[in-house]
Amino acid sequence: MFRSGKRAVALVAAIAGAALVAAGCSSQGGAQQTNTDATAQRYTIAMITHEQPGDSFWDKIRAGAQQAANELNVDLKYSNNQDAGQQATLVQNAIDSKVNGIAVTLAYADQVGPAAEKAVQAGIPTVAFNSGINEYQKYDIPMYFGSDEDLAGQSAGQRIAQAGGGKALCVVQEQGSVALEARCAGVKKSFPSTENLQVNGADLPSVQQTIGAKLQQDPSITDVVTLGAPIALAALQAKTDAGSQAKVVTFDLNADVAKAIQGGQIQFSIDQQPYVQGYMAVQSLWLNLTNGNDLGGGKPVLTGPSFVDNTNINQIAEYAAKNTR
Repeated sequence: MFRSGKRAVALVAAIAGAALVAAGCSSQGGAQQTNTDATAQRYTIAMITHEQPGDSFWDKIRAGAQQAANELNVDLKYSNNQDAGQQATLVQNAIDSKVNGIAVTLAYADQVGPAAEKAVQAGIPTVAFNSGINEYQKYDIPMYFGSDEDLAGQSAGQRIAQAGGGKALCVVQEQGSVALEARCAGVKKSFPSTENLQVNGADLPSVQQTIGAKLQQDPSITDVVTLGAPIALAALQAKTDAGSQAKVVTFDLNADVAKAIQGGQIQFSIDQQPYVQGYMAVQSLWLNLTNGNDLGGGKPVLTGPSFVDNTNINQIAEYAAKNTR
């Protein structure tokens, strides 16, 4: 079980901790010697997400998690299901297999949270990440790594207002996801002239058609806010097909979105740094298992929002191409 901390740890401290562990894995560091010792225990950590097939966002989560696992001699067991009930079953399966630690997303907290709470009650160190920032404490989960989605949404809305936007369309690609709903709600708080549009993110041609039809129907839309990189690219094509002059902004980042920001087709991205989320979820569990550490003092460790726009894209595009941003 985790011991409660006394202070919240900021993102800078979390990344600094990650850097220290990485440095400790160099040829000069004692951490590598310990982790690769034949007598050292190899821990098994289960990572269970609500990944939607075809969404490149999760490649970064997994890349960060696997990097931490490689450095720390951890056996990472990754599984996913976008159905809330099935994801809860995956958590129960991890409990039954007696893994050493569990990292779980809580996009559907009402269904998945109770299963995660069973892991905590069973004495399995458990962290939440990516989704469920307002729910994880209800299930006695002591640590969370992710972005404040409401704050991120409000920040996006403020930038749209400052740029003189008239009406925004916020595209939700996964019905019932608390994180996605929080993003659009945040946008509307700071830019009230915002309308939500529900689409099926698993069917990108349908996403493109739905956005295009809405833009043709309502020419007063000046800004399209998408909540994932693949959806942003679909929105760009929809805008072209509809002959719309609406600007496109997005949450999250991939190599193609980075190029679109460089080219001026996308105004900016609100990045929650998923690579860091995956990395820190695994690293924090390992630190707890090997040294009794906890991070955050019961409060979330924030990995965003971090804005990517024409002022910093040239540097970040390199990392996006490497699948770390």
